[in-house]
Amino acid sequence: MLRFASLGSGSKGNATVVSGGTTTVLIDCGFSVRETRRRLALLGLAPEDLSAILVTHEHSDHSAGVSRLARQWNIPVYLTHGTLRSGRLEGCPQVTCFNSEERLQIGDLSIEPVAVPHDAREPCQYRLAHAGRSLGVLTDLGSITSHVVERFRGCDALVLEFNHDLDMLWAGSYPPSLKQRVASDWGHLNNHQAAELLRQLGTETLQHLVVAHISEQNNCPQRAAAALETVMGAGDQRVVFAAQNAGFDWLTLAAVPGQGEALQ
Repeated sequence: MLRFASLGSGSKGNATVVSGGTTTVLIDCGFSVRETRRRLALLGLAPEDLSAILVTHEHSDHSAGVSRLARQWNIPVYLTHGTLRSGRLEGCPQVTCFNSEERLQIGDLSIEPVAVPHDAREPCQYRLAHAGRSLGVLTDLGSITSHVVERFRGCDALVLEFNHDLDMLWAGSYPPSLKQRVASDWGHLNNHQAAELLRQLGTETLQHLVVAHISEQNNCPQRAAAALETVMGAGDQRVVFAAQNAGFDWLTLAAVPGQGEALQ
């Protein structure tokens, strides 16, 4: 089976765990080593269980704990050339750089990095597959592109950013330059953009949808849910909301009988 969970999701730190077969990877680590260990333990894991760390980009809420965690447990780190050149992930003991769109095989997981529009050196998001099932992790992008739609269509589960509500952002306490950055085509998806992206991707194949990376200052679950309901209706049991302080617990995709591990 393919299963996944989160240690936390938001501007104070992000980390997603994905496990398939005998392989477990951590996507990003924006927490201290101590906090990462504590949150992993809540999921029944320890750093020793991690086969690799995949990095989406160099922003601190996604990368702050990567180097220390990797050094302490000698965990391989995978990231784009641009992310490495940012200088914010120095000291990792085992580094593999890849080009976006270059498919990876890490143990039992097939992994496709997908380039996204975000204000980082060479950001990417990931689609992962095992046993005929696929999971898309899609946060930290400022606009919808046909490339993103093509690469993430048909997932069995999706972790999708609903970062901000535009009205709350413009009325909030951020300085004007930061508001412009968040709302730009290279910033983050607002609720209505996320709903529109989901509409373009389609929801027919989804077993799980995680509403993620919700801004604590510029959004709230109620406004994200209202936008989501325009696509999936009210009370859809497939929907889970990720939290900053606790992420979300394990969600599982059962293997497709007779299927291998290649990306769909």
